[in-house]
Amino acid sequence: MTQDEVNSEPSKPSGSPRAAARFGRDLTTGSIPRHLIAFSLPMLAGSALQTAYSFVNAIWVGQYLGKNALAAVTVSFPVVFVLIALAAGMTLATTILVSQHYGARDMQALRRVVSSSTALIGALGLVMFIGGELLAGWILRAMDTPPEIWAIATSYLRIFLFSLPAVFGVFLVRGMLQGIGDSKTPLYFQSAGLLLSAALDPVLMFGWLGMPRLGLNGTAYATIIAQGLAVVSMVIWLRRSNSPVAPRAMRQFDWATTWITLRIGAPSAVQQSLISVGMVFVTSIINGFGGDATAAFGAASRVDQLAFMPAMTLSMAVSSLAGQNIGAGRYDRIRQVLLWGCLFSFGMTAVASLLAVSVPTTLLHIFTRDPAVVDIGRSYLRTVGASYCFFAVMFITNGIINGSGHTLVPTLISLVSLWVVRVPLAYWLSRKMGSIQGVWYSMALSFFVSMVASAAYYYTGRWRRPIMRRSSPPPPNTPEAVFGEETGEA
Repeated sequence: MTQDEVNSEPSKPSGSPRAAARFGRDLTTGSIPRHLIAFSLPMLAGSALQTAYSFVNAIWVGQYLGKNALAAVTVSFPVVFVLIALAAGMTLATTILVSQHYGARDMQALRRVVSSSTALIGALGLVMFIGGELLAGWILRAMDTPPEIWAIATSYLRIFLFSLPAVFGVFLVRGMLQGIGDSKTPLYFQSAGLLLSAALDPVLMFGWLGMPRLGLNGTAYATIIAQGLAVVSMVIWLRRSNSPVAPRAMRQFDWATTWITLRIGAPSAVQQSLISVGMVFVTSIINGFGGDATAAFGAASRVDQLAFMPAMTLSMAVSSLAGQNIGAGRYDRIRQVLLWGCLFSFGMTAVASLLAVSVPTTLLHIFTRDPAVVDIGRSYLRTVGASYCFFAVMFITNGIINGSGHTLVPTLISLVSLWVVRVPLAYWLSRKMGSIQGVWYSMALSFFVSMVASAAYYYTGRWRRPIMRRSSPPPPNTPEAVFGEETGEA
């Protein structure tokens, strides 16, 4: 086979080209960097809004409710993230399947994914909400939460968990739209939801406009209201616009599709849960150094959110590009996705890393002026901030691996990074050094290990193996045609 044949435009399976052209964005042709920029910018804007809201919320809490309230949010966040990680994992599976079917122009299979995923994510959200309510207090005690913040954190967490079903729904709709290349529509609804939350936060926290003064719990109630309205509005809009990813009646629910979604999504859910559970253990170690350390970690983590935002956004864009091109058999375009993704991700993250290392005190003063808290947070940013770029590269290679459907591999990488490197080393070093600085060193090293492992797997090429059996001969640019039949074997 000649190189021209390899790079030729593949034939598209039959489906509904009119529907495909009307909705979303075809990422299987055209300039890779242009697609990355156009697809990423709305998601980056959404992430920036989310981070800005998180910053404003942290300022309200840290500056006006005190360091105990900030610490309560900090210890609650890993618990919430563990639960949301399950939804994020299954949503990633939905995005992968939607993008691959969209790239192949198989609209009927795409609709089966939509119906099956809606039922699956809905049931999961309900189960996680009930489980979280029952176990919230026990989990916070198991995390060695300081006594002075346990009651505040438990109350906040139990109220916040009421937003979980709506949050799961928002994740699902956003993931399906991203799968068909539409990153703008989620931005509009996300922006409206965040603006509503930002407006409601001080009103409910401080009892403005005649509302009851709810303190920290006011931010949880604001999230419930905003996320609930966001998911209802998104579903109504999708149905009225007759989008191919609009959740509809369950008549197209398919157990085989649900099983594939679980098979792809479960490793990703485990991966993200491992990250969250790992953070629970790390936070527990930090809690052992007192409330100032917990508050410092909470403030510095806000800077982490800003630093990781470009890489995480580009990773989602890379997954969608990889998914559509793999579905269309355009494996010849994946290398460009990798190179451009790393270039953009590394460049933007390097700026954040430079700021974290050079002006940590200025960044921390946004959230707190407490000298003890700022001193601990400064040591975190100067150590962990120097390693941000490792994560920037890892997000891109993981994006391609996830887009191919081989989500088990990033899960195993996370397992090694967290449970072989970060958690044991954080515990050992912090006690060996008699300082929380040992925790910071363990986090930086785990970022490096994640990057090396992910890049190494990408270069083996094993991610090219198909995740689904084909019912017909593959089009010209599938891995079987380009690399030979052996690529289809385990």
